Amino acid sequence: MNWKQLLTNKRLGQEHRHNERHDDRTEFKRDYDRLIFSAPFRRLQNKTQVFPLPGSIFVHNRLTHSLEVASVGMSLGNDVARQILAKNNDFIDTMLPEIGTIVSTACLAHDMGNPPFGHSGEKAIQAFFTEGKGAHLQERVSPETWADITHFEGNANAFRLLAHRYKGRREGGFVMTYTTLASIVKYPISSTFAGKKGKFGFFKEELPIYRKIASELGIPQLQVNNGTATGGSMTVEGAAYARHPLVYLVEAADDICYEVMDIEDAHKLKILSFEETSELLLGFFDSNTQARIRQRIIDEGITDDNEKVVYMRARVIGLLEKCCVDAFMANEKEIMEGSFKGSLIDEIAKKQRLAYGKCTETSRSRIYNSKPVLDVELSGFKIMDTLMGAFIEAVTYPDRFYSRQLTGRVGSQYDINSLDLETRIMAVIDYISGMTDVYALEIYQKINGISLPIV
Repeated sequence: MNWKQLLTNKRLGQEHRHNERHDDRTEFKRDYDRLIFSAPFRRLQNKTQVFPLPGSIFVHNRLTHSLEVASVGMSLGNDVARQILAKNNDFIDTMLPEIGTIVSTACLAHDMGNPPFGHSGEKAIQAFFTEGKGAHLQERVSPETWADITHFEGNANAFRLLAHRYKGRREGGFVMTYTTLASIVKYPISSTFAGKKGKFGFFKEELPIYRKIASELGIPQLQVNNGTATGGSMTVEGAAYARHPLVYLVEAADDICYEVMDIEDAHKLKILSFEETSELLLGFFDSNTQARIRQRIIDEGITDDNEKVVYMRARVIGLLEKCCVDAFMANEKEIMEGSFKGSLIDEIAKKQRLAYGKCTETSRSRIYNSKPVLDVELSGFKIMDTLMGAFIEAVTYPDRFYSRQLTGRVGSQYDINSLDLETRIMAVIDYISGMTDVYALEIYQKINGISLPIV
C-alpha cells in the first residue's frame, strides 16, 4: 500500500462529482462535521459504555467516550503525519498532513453501530439466532446472511450505518470519503471468515461497497480459500482484506481511552480506592517520574482525590499516545505491506505494556464483574431478547394482525415490509440496534403492557 493512493477525498455515492468539489473546508473536515451533527451520533449520549447511565455521578457513555477517542486520535494522526513528513518530503503536497482529521473522524464513528446496552446488546442479538427463538430461521436465509446475524458485530454495523442506502435516503448513505470509511473497518473480513472470535467488518449487503473502496485505495485482498469458506456440504462467499493503516491509529485511540477511563470511572464510583487507582496509573512510569508527578500534585495544591486521578490519568494518556506513535513508526513497513499482526498497544515498551495489562486484569476482575455492570448486562440482555423476539416474529409472519401493528411503528427508512425475508430481518436489526438504552426500555415496556402512553 502507498499513502498517495490510500488517501483520497472521493465520496461514496458522489463519485461523479469528485472533480467538481471546491470548498474552503477540506473534505475530511466535512466528514467530521457530518458525523457531529448526525442523529445517530447524538443518540450515543444515551447508550451504555460500561457503567449504567448516570444518576448522581456522571460516568462515560458512548458519546463522551467517542469524543475522547476522537481527541486522542487527532493527536495520534498528527504526530504520525509529522514523523512521516520529516522522513519524506515527497508527501508535503499530498493529503498526508490531514490524517489527524481522518483518524479523529473515524474515531467519532467507531461506536455508532453499537446496539443498546453495550456488549450485552450485541450478545443478545447473536444469541437470539444461535440459542433462542430465531434458530429456526437458518433454513430460510442464505449461509452468508446467517453468518452475519449470528455474529452480529457493532463494527460491521457502523460501516453499514454510514454506507448503506436506507429507504428515502441518498446513494452512499452518509456519503463519506472512501478513506474515512476504510479507516473505521477494524476487521476487514466477511462474517463467513469471522471464526471463533466472531469479529468482522461488513455485512453481506455492504461487501460490494467495501470491495469498491479497497480497490480504489489499493488495499490488498487476502487469500482465504479463494474467497470462499466451506460449512458442511455448503460453500459460502466472503472476502478478507488487509487493514487500512489508519485503522491501527483508530484502534490505539480506543484502546488507550477505554482502559484508562474505565479506571477513572471505577474510582468515581468507589469500586476502586484512591490507593488502588493511583498505583495502577503511576505504574506506567519509572520511579523518578512517579516522584515528579506526586510532587507536582503537592506543588499545585491539589487535595481532592478525584482531581489527583484526573492529573495522573492525563499523564498516562499522553505517555501511551507517544508510545503508540513510536510503535506505528517502528512497524510502518509491515503495516504498509499488510503483514503487521496485532495492535499497536501490543508493541509499546515493556513497562507500559505490563502496566496496561494490569489495568486490563483489574477491569475484568473488579469492574466488568461489578454488580452495577452485571445488572445492566442482565437487564439489557432480557430487553433486547424480548424486542428481537417480538419484531422478528412480526416480520416472519407479516400478515398477522399484531405483526402489522408492531411493524407499523418502525421508521420509514427501514424496509420492514419488503417481500424478501432477509431484508425484513436486517430491517429489524437496523431498527433495534439504533435504539438508545432508554428508548429500548420504553418499547419493551409498551409491548409487554407494562406502561401506556399518557392520554
